[in-house]
Amino acid sequence: NTYFAQVGEMIGPETLLEAHGFGGVREARLWAYAERFRDAGIAALVFDYRHFGASTGEPRQLLSIGRQQDDWRAAIAYARSLAGIDPDRVALWGTSFSGGHVVALAAEDGRIATATSQSPYTNRLAALAAAGPREAARLTVAGILDGLAALRGAEPMRIPVVAPPGRKGAMSQPTAYEGYRALFDDPDRFRNEVCGRIALTITSYAPDRRAADVRCPLLVCVLAEDEVTPAAPARAMARRAPRGELIDYGPGLGHFSIYVGEPFERTVADQTAFLRRNLGLEPAVEPG
Repeated sequence: NTYFAQVGEMIGPETLLEAHGFGGVREARLWAYAERFRDAGIAALVFDYRHFGASTGEPRQLLSIGRQQDDWRAAIAYARSLAGIDPDRVALWGTSFSGGHVVALAAEDGRIATATSQSPYTNRLAALAAAGPREAARLTVAGILDGLAALRGAEPMRIPVVAPPGRKGAMSQPTAYEGYRALFDDPDRFRNEVCGRIALTITSYAPDRRAADVRCPLLVCVLAEDEVTPAAPARAMARRAPRGELIDYGPGLGHFSIYVGEPFERTVADQTAFLRRNLGLEPAVEPG
């Protein structure tokens, strides 16, 4: 079962669905975005993927692209079933890995009203380039070992989601370890592991190929110095979408900069304006 959490009352027919990126859970500052969107008059519904956080599912920390996309479909269906919600005014919001998911889901579901893709995962070539050849080789080995463990019915072989540079982890760029932990009020609550088999299946995942099929307004927010999900393919993805919009936050910001402080304030304000404009909620509501 996937755990859904509503932020605020359903004050209008519009609702926004949010889920986190690679190995992320609701507590990793999704609440901050949800509260801002709620204050702008948009009902927010956040959820944890199965196998993570408050959701059920064994083995724990299993990242399955197919299952995560099914969880998005379940969240969309659930939102559309709520009293007072217009089923054709459901918006999607994703960040990092889920920034790719929302593009794929909006491409297949023509009723989605808008999609927001923040510092998105786009394709395997970009991900491998960001990881570097040495780390990519390490992750491939980890994926094979965990895949063999799954075939034997053995306990999964998990790897860190983030690690300091030079150590094995799905993300080991210079800012990744401390940047990810900073998303939690209590960093020690972050379960820093994921089943290694994702390293094998991620190589065929390229949500940017679906951008041309996204018919709703698509906002893509990129960071020029993003060391985890490179900006160039995300820019190209925005250009391919028929109603794509791109906001490029320029130099000086890395992958985890966008979640906190002034960069968070700037980006969430831009995203709120995009949502209100495309959901027919202008003029904007001042938070508070």
